[in-house]
Amino acid sequence: MVEVVIRKGRERSLQRFHPWVFSGSIASVADGVTDGDVVRVVGYKQQFLGMGHYQSGSISLKMLTFDDEAIDEAWFSKRIASAAAMRASMGLPSEHTNGFRLVHGEGDGLPGLIIDVYNNVAVVQPHSPGMEASLPHIEQALHKIDLGLEAIVHKPTGSRHTEVLSGKTSDRVLIRENGLSFHVDPIRGQKTGFFLDQRNNRHLLRSLCQDQGVLNVFSYTGGFSMAALAGGARSVISVDSSAKVLELAEENAALNEGADRHRVLKTDAVPYLENLSEKYGVIVLDPPAFAKHKSARHNALQAYSRINQAALQCIESGGYLLTFSCSQVVDRGLFQDAVTAAAIRAGRTVQVLQHLRQPEDHPVSLFHPEGEYLKGLLLRVQ
Repeated sequence: MVEVVIRKGRERSLQRFHPWVFSGSIASVADGVTDGDVVRVVGYKQQFLGMGHYQSGSISLKMLTFDDEAIDEAWFSKRIASAAAMRASMGLPSEHTNGFRLVHGEGDGLPGLIIDVYNNVAVVQPHSPGMEASLPHIEQALHKIDLGLEAIVHKPTGSRHTEVLSGKTSDRVLIRENGLSFHVDPIRGQKTGFFLDQRNNRHLLRSLCQDQGVLNVFSYTGGFSMAALAGGARSVISVDSSAKVLELAEENAALNEGADRHRVLKTDAVPYLENLSEKYGVIVLDPPAFAKHKSARHNALQAYSRINQAALQCIESGGYLLTFSCSQVVDRGLFQDAVTAAAIRAGRTVQVLQHLRQPEDHPVSLFHPEGEYLKGLLLRVQ
């Protein structure tokens, strides 16, 4: 087994079971190591620290285990079966919800791997060369789980094309979420096809919308919009810059009650908000990640503050704002600071009713707090 040696004093994070090793912590890498290789990680005295996937770049190691064990098909089957058992203990899947996250990377001890299940289709999205190289093991592990899967889809990041590893699927998979119906496109949709991490927050929204006018900004395929309609909203507008996702939002409205109260608007969200004169009882802001690296964090915070100021100015007195950030490098405190600055500039009195986060099928390892990427606020505005 090829070894990677950690610098003296840099092994402490591994002893605290953090799954990432940065390039500056590595003393030496054996000849012939390539991206995606499983390597044995040792300290400067050759003491065993764990096994991980090697890759070039800032994060050079993603730790798979801190035990001395083989990383093979049996290992992947055990980890993925454990993840499935945990979801089953939460009642996932169920009659009312059959779209859920089966594997959430570091939170499930499988760093660099996302697996989402949409009814009878599993979508595998590797985020590291090591998990790309492990696809055969992952596929076999999924075949062993009793989820009634009829297709396994590999959806790589970047510009590479999606491929169906086994079975057959189409660009329309019907799922249920808290009793609502949605069409998901696992082939061409963003991420794996649907934003499953907002399931609990969409359910919360239903309780706020009775007889309200609702504006869903960065709506994607209308997840929040369908929840608002189910909650008795008077009218719902889904705003997005993509005609393709709005087409799917209209399809989703047709699958559920209240399609006559829903309309879509294709436009750029920020200038639309800033020039809006209408007032709404509820606004949802769920933008894409404004910062994927620390170097972009300052600009991202300014963007969050800008859109939240615009939204706050468009909310009726006594209305609600659900606002989110999915940028991992923007922590909860920084995000709230940006929203606070927006409220000051907007001249509105704002109460924080709830801090919002990702659901339980997106678990966060206690040793990897970076896994809590989704943060949000439920605000009441006066």
